[in-house]
Amino acid sequence: MYYDMKLQFRSPTINLSFDMNDYVRFLEKLPWYLEQPVIPCEDDRFDYPCGMVGDVEIRFNHYKTIEEAIAKWNERKQRIDWDNLFIIAIDGDNCTYESLRRFDALPYKNKVIFTHKPYPEISSAYYLRGFEDHEGICQPTDFKNQFLIRRYMDQFDYISFLNGKGFK
Repeated sequence: MYYDMKLQFRSPTINLSFDMNDYVRFLEKLPWYLEQPVIPCEDDRFDYPCGMVGDVEIRFNHYKTIEEAIAKWNERKQRIDWDNLFIIAIDGDNCTYESLRRFDALPYKNKVIFTHKPYPEISSAYYLRGFEDHEGICQPTDFKNQFLIRRYMDQFDYISFLNGKGFK
């Protein structure tokens, strides 16, 4: 979304990924985790750098080196506007129903989790059609296999969301 709108990246979580359970834990104590140093770690499952912030693993999947990843992480931490947070997640990366419930309980006004099926009882869930045959959302930024050039996430009115008007 930042890229589409040609905005400066103001979040340290851009261009990386988390296991969903780690991401929820990270968000539950966001200020504390952001004060912790990134400790490089090895993870044979991935061919990109990984690091630990406290007990949360971060996958720096868009970076070649851990040094580059940590530098960007630290640079973008300084740009956070604590009065204007928008929290976005997907129900992939080992997301459980309990993760959805914990995400929904987070104290952030502007939050959404894209899901592969409807969850009417989860107020922050937004069902993205097209992932029903999967265990969760894969890549919401991928293009749909259709004539019109549209991404899965284009079902979501992220302009209204980012203008504080919510969603649904």
